[in-house]
Amino acid sequence: MSLSRGIAAAAFAATAIWCAAPTAAADESGSFTALASLVADYTTIEHPGGTLVGGASAGTNTILESSGGPFAAGEHSQVTCVVYGKRSAAGLDLEASCTSTAAGGDKLYSISKRSAGGVEEGTGGAGSLELVGGTGKFAGVTGTCTYRTAYLAEGRVVTMSACKWRRSAGRE
Repeated sequence: MSLSRGIAAAAFAATAIWCAAPTAAADESGSFTALASLVADYTTIEHPGGTLVGGASAGTNTILESSGGPFAAGEHSQVTCVVYGKRSAAGLDLEASCTSTAAGGDKLYSISKRSAGGVEEGTGGAGSLELVGGTGKFAGVTGTCTYRTAYLAEGRVVTMSACKWRRSAGRE
């Protein structure tokens, strides 16, 4: 290869990398809706100042609609949550930390909070959910969601979520 062709090829490659870099490093964001179907295994006890509830729930989550990114419409994941809450004269204070594992093994972490409704059959309520990162394709993903949960017979729980997510440039 002649020197001029080598310089031209190197300049072209440098330009291509320079032009592609802002795209690869750009912030990502989007939205999705999801439906989770879980089975709850909670224990409830009376305690001074209120009723305590704790336990686990597990099942599946399906992305119904998505603007793209790491959340693909039709994708399913397995979800496991640890739930803790208290009902007192001040109301309900319920929190669940969850891990969703996609088919490829990538994990998404979330924390949901609710202060309305209940956890007994025929109850439920609306709350907020925070996406707090993950592994693989979910690394660096954060966001917020609104959700509505319904508690059905035999410990079944259904939750609809509407989420907005983001991932900042420069993530590893």
